Amino acid sequence: MFPDIVPDFAGPFLATTGVVAIAEIGDKTQLLSLLLAARFKKPWPILAGILVATIANHLAAAALGVWIEGLLEPRVLRWVLIASFIAMAVWTLIPDKLDDDAAPKAGRWGAFLTTLVLFFLAEIGDKTQLATTALAARFDAVLMVTLGSTLGLMLANVPVVFLGEALMRRLPLAPVRYIAAAAFTLLALVLLLAG
Repeated sequence: MFPDIVPDFAGPFLATTGVVAIAEIGDKTQLLSLLLAARFKKPWPILAGILVATIANHLAAAALGVWIEGLLEPRVLRWVLIASFIAMAVWTLIPDKLDDDAAPKAGRWGAFLTTLVLFFLAEIGDKTQLATTALAARFDAVLMVTLGSTLGLMLANVPVVFLGEALMRRLPLAPVRYIAAAAFTLLALVLLLAG
């Protein structure tokens, strides 16, 4: 799938990083990052909370993906992954919004623990978590997919935590959603043509 100049382990890492970074833009967890940054005004504890929550969440998602890959015969897995990537492409076109009950509340936990808990919970069932599961099943690489999805999520959230609302207002979300949908569709096509 990748040119010979890319080592075998780097393919899953690079693919996952790119897909997750693009899919995260405008996602509800990115909106949560924006709210947390506005609420606490402490970027480093917020970023640490996002990092720890993402590693835990996406490690479990990648492990689940590899486990599913081991359960299904290759032909069935291929069609499940194609359907999953197409579903994620469609889902990506639908703008996310953050529910009022998911907004950070004032509390005694502080920026790190509040971010850790809220971000971990918000990421459950999120398209970036499901993409991590599907990519891990596709590549059979828990570590590289987890590292790639974590880096992709951090690439999308670090600027939001530091630059906040000004960045989100200037970012054209509609074209980004189309790019993310195209990336998921491309993954589906690659699997379809590889068969």
